[in-house]
Amino acid sequence: MDNVDNLFNPSLAAALIKLDAEDGEQIMEYFKTQALLMKEKALLQASVRDQRKLLVENGKLKKDIELLRTQLQDKQRRRTAKALLSPPVSPAPTTPVVNQPAGATAAVSTNPPPASSHDRRERQSRRKRGGERKARPTSDSFSLGAEPRIDVSRLDLRVGRILSVRRHPLAEAMSVQEVEVGENAPRTVVSKLGEKTHLEELQGGLAVLLCNVKACKLRGVVSQARLLCCSTPDDCTELLTPPTGSTPGDRVTFLNYPGDPDRELQSKERVWELLQADLQVNSRGVANYKGCGFEVKGKGLCRTPSLTNAVIR
Repeated sequence: MDNVDNLFNPSLAAALIKLDAEDGEQIMEYFKTQALLMKEKALLQASVRDQRKLLVENGKLKKDIELLRTQLQDKQRRRTAKALLSPPVSPAPTTPVVNQPAGATAAVSTNPPPASSHDRRERQSRRKRGGERKARPTSDSFSLGAEPRIDVSRLDLRVGRILSVRRHPLAEAMSVQEVEVGENAPRTVVSKLGEKTHLEELQGGLAVLLCNVKACKLRGVVSQARLLCCSTPDDCTELLTPPTGSTPGDRVTFLNYPGDPDRELQSKERVWELLQADLQVNSRGVANYKGCGFEVKGKGLCRTPSLTNAVIR
């Protein structure tokens, strides 16, 4: 910024005008314009840095909230278990009635008269009602915040290299790929890529895979992951492409949604189905979830070769 301010030095302006009276003023105007542009660029870069810092802090706050919610649920479970396991309060023993002789003194009968059976039943019913009133709010509060989070951080997305591609032996519309995802052995993936896809062009290329789906058998072949692709209504299909420099096994993450993925997605929770509506490719061909790009840290964003404004499946 000091170099920018030096461009407005009066001695420099006087020297330029002295050297060339006609063009000196135009040169100074050019310098002033460039200086203003440099200042605006510096301010813009500072604003971008602040925005990134806020996004990181926002992610940390979300983690803290999740931790506090888990701790609250644990406390509520312990309180509920304690209320259910505590023994009921037994009624106080009553003093038996002793038949006294007619001439006994009044000092001998100082004990209070025994409670009637009606009074005992009423006290016991009050105790029961009081126990229910104490236990009920605890059991209701047990369900507070019980719903698990549903966002894209639960997906285990990785970069993979397609080692081989072949047609499915029992389904012409399907294909079988062997894909390296940074593990000891490649994974077998069964996909339905569309009739317009040239399978031979996929071999050796990089793709994005969903790796924590439950392995399932599709027409006799076990599929161990899911290839992510985008498609349009006219049946044009393309695989998502990781950024240049990616290697098999690289994680695909989301700046606004930090967190570790599930070990395995449970089919009953339908996490993938619930997230699909927000997985899209925008007008620039960038894959995103609710506007947050698919990112391989330090290498860039995941894109499609040519399709735009398409859905990811």
